[in-house]
Amino acid sequence: MKLEVQKISWAMREPFKISRGTLHSIDGILVTLTDGAARGRGEAYGIMYEDETPESMQAQIEAVRPAIEAGMDRIELLSLLPFGGARCGLDFALWDIEAKRSGVPAWRSAGLENVRPIVTAYTIGMKPVADVRRVAEEQSSFGLLKIKVNDVDPIAVISAARQGNPKARFIVDPNQSWSFEMLAELAPQLKSLGVVLLEQPLRIGHDDGLSGYASPIPICADELIHDRNDLPKAHGKYTHINIKLDKAGGLTEGLEMARLAREQGFGLMVGCMAGSSLSMAPAALLGQLCDFVDLDGPLLQTHDWSPALVYRDGLLYPPAGALWG
Repeated sequence: MKLEVQKISWAMREPFKISRGTLHSIDGILVTLTDGAARGRGEAYGIMYEDETPESMQAQIEAVRPAIEAGMDRIELLSLLPFGGARCGLDFALWDIEAKRSGVPAWRSAGLENVRPIVTAYTIGMKPVADVRRVAEEQSSFGLLKIKVNDVDPIAVISAARQGNPKARFIVDPNQSWSFEMLAELAPQLKSLGVVLLEQPLRIGHDDGLSGYASPIPICADELIHDRNDLPKAHGKYTHINIKLDKAGGLTEGLEMARLAREQGFGLMVGCMAGSSLSMAPAALLGQLCDFVDLDGPLLQTHDWSPALVYRDGLLYPPAGALWG
């Protein structure tokens, strides 16, 4: 099997701001596997807030090139590379070439009984309040909006989104910028504004206050969790976990995480690091198992692959085989 790895970059439609910084483009890797008869592709962006870069992911993959080209499979890959973007890109490509070789769609190999359109959030980055209202109104076809905030008057931001889209449910993502005291004060107001999930409001290592806290809104762990080994960290503090396949290291690990998390009583969310339709397609399969889906990456970019994923009326449709899987 032949392996190719190259850097890929997609420009954002507008600067995408969160509490940690601003993205003007999303930079990742494209992994291609070929065997003369079939081709498999995978795209990954890594864990950006842990300093993974296209270059570091490429270096990780080059270090295991002999094993990959010798025909290593997805299960063997789990012990060859750690969680993160390098393993994610390879795992996606292995799923794709497996489907192309066998003619069995990836969703069947993933153990799904069927695939259906799923509700996805549309994400609004940090903006002036008037712009939040404008975007919420422009995206009125989405019944679920995810809104990025920091610790500066988030109630005003969410109120503006509610004015712009009176019918939507909201996920609020402070990206670790709140204190526990702020969370406890704001949560009842946020619930009255239609917030149905809070995503990683507190800093990692500063979330002990969540133990025993009866939040009126479910709280989802994001940055806290990488792969299945991190699930114990969320017990007693979080109701949901956000499985991002770039963090988990691919769909193979993501599916196992979802199974174990359900067994342990967690609700499930699938999210993304942004990215094209090719990187969302595997996550769209995982989304079939999740309570909350945030896979709008392609909608935030200026360009995408063709064929691309189909988004219509707030729904994400299953990927076509010509795209992936």
